[in-house]
Amino acid sequence: MKILLLGYGKMGKTIEEIANAKGYQIVEKIDVNNKEVFDILNPENIDVAIEFSQPDAAYENIKKCLEKGIKVISGTTGWLNKKIEIDNLCREKNGTFFYASNFSIGVNLFFKLNEFLARLIRNYEQYDVKLTEVHHTEKKDAPSGTAITLAEGILNHIPRLKKWERGIGKNPAAIGIKSIREGKVPGTHSISYISEIDEIEIKHEAFSRKGFAVGAIMVAEWIKDKSGVLNMDDFLKF
Repeated sequence: MKILLLGYGKMGKTIEEIANAKGYQIVEKIDVNNKEVFDILNPENIDVAIEFSQPDAAYENIKKCLEKGIKVISGTTGWLNKKIEIDNLCREKNGTFFYASNFSIGVNLFFKLNEFLARLIRNYEQYDVKLTEVHHTEKKDAPSGTAITLAEGILNHIPRLKKWERGIGKNPAAIGIKSIREGKVPGTHSISYISEIDEIEIKHEAFSRKGFAVGAIMVAEWIKDKSGVLNMDDFLKF
């Protein structure tokens, strides 16, 4: 498999390590320092692009891939206000675009557990919900894309909750998301339901970036004969 890496930070380097161990070829690594390389790439020499860049670069990276007919997988968060444009472009070009806020298999199982718990609690209004996410200090966006996905999963199942908001406030109709940036934490997410008499909490803690990178490579292997706008539900067949 021939892979184009878009973004060559810690995630890009981890993906490269896993791809090399599997015998795959990294055709090119593009980041802010060599963006001009994109214009001279031969799409026929690329099976898939894996995009883990920055919020301000993701949209253009993905758009260029789709315009060149390159299948693209993206895990960059913080740009999703433009995702509908990318989805439409993918369909217009009969291309392949796979997006996930988190590629960890464990996190995606956690998403489903989160929704299941929300369905159980929906009729028990004595429980207030709060969400906390902790990441390394280099993460640019807050809340994390994973935290937003978790919040949206809860909103889909608890009608009295109408939105999510940053910080833990006192709005009973909102899910407060507390974002903490410290050290080199790969990612920890917890959801708490709190009443006057008890608390129910579920948590996912990543020990390294490897789980995210392994998931991205697994999707790259799977996507080779797929087309359209895809996500982790398609991949995991939930």
